[in-house]
Amino acid sequence: MPELPEVETIRIGLEPIIMGRVITDVQVLHPRAVRRATQGLEPIRDMRIEAVVRRGKFLWFEAGNVCLIAHLGMSGQFRVGGGVQEHRRASLTLDDGVRLDFVDQRTFGHLLPDDLIQTPDGAPGGWGSENDRLPRSVAHIGRDPLDPAFDIDRVARKVKSKNTEIKRALLDQTLASGIGNIYADEALFLARVHPRRLTNRMSVAKIREVYLAATAVMNSALAVGGTSFDELYVNVNGASGYFDRSLNVYGREGSPCPVCGTPIKREVFMNRSSHFCPTCQRPRNVRPLTQPSRGK
Repeated sequence: MPELPEVETIRIGLEPIIMGRVITDVQVLHPRAVRRATQGLEPIRDMRIEAVVRRGKFLWFEAGNVCLIAHLGMSGQFRVGGGVQEHRRASLTLDDGVRLDFVDQRTFGHLLPDDLIQTPDGAPGGWGSENDRLPRSVAHIGRDPLDPAFDIDRVARKVKSKNTEIKRALLDQTLASGIGNIYADEALFLARVHPRRLTNRMSVAKIREVYLAATAVMNSALAVGGTSFDELYVNVNGASGYFDRSLNVYGREGSPCPVCGTPIKREVFMNRSSHFCPTCQRPRNVRPLTQPSRGK
């Protein structure tokens, strides 16, 4: 699933192409692309795009008091240039003739016209706009670690108060958004913390270190256009990101740890794969893995 660096790469690519443009036509080619939108994409027809904004993994096009939200799901992409696009699910035509396609092979992503509401803290709703509003349906999503208004100390204290595993907390988008499985594993390796370490047994300073590690990892990924393992994530021009070449643990089960040489281990956690070094990330104060029940 595209995470913060991938969505920000897409936002950066879209900004010079669609800022100030008017959406003159909309086309829905698959009902799942607008499954949460009762009126489809009609509410955004004739909308002039004033900003391209991101919070965590959510992207939206802003216009006055309304917006168009895009959640990319597992494989959602925006592609510019028209022509034949496999898995094209919806299209927006701009007033300069450019066609912006929403492409989604697995159809887990969606587009949703929404209204904007005041942010609780009065800061901008997301990266890419100074507007202190955000989409109503995104209001429950926390700020992300690259957001200037992200309060890392408040988040660390909140995580400390929970009886949960640190990786589960990292993936909780209501606490801090944008961090998914790839960057959670990489951040925990950088901070030398086991994924199942209990947050209420960690110091606030150590939790803060984990979120600082996540910030550093995602900034590094953003610098090279995100992480691409296959054609399911590309930027608006169809180019891949290259951070997969810099991954230390994610997807490297059995490979030597780049620090100590111990083989990287993989565990199933939260129906995902967790990758870590059992030497650099010793299992201290961890919650045991839940063993699956066996049928009789």
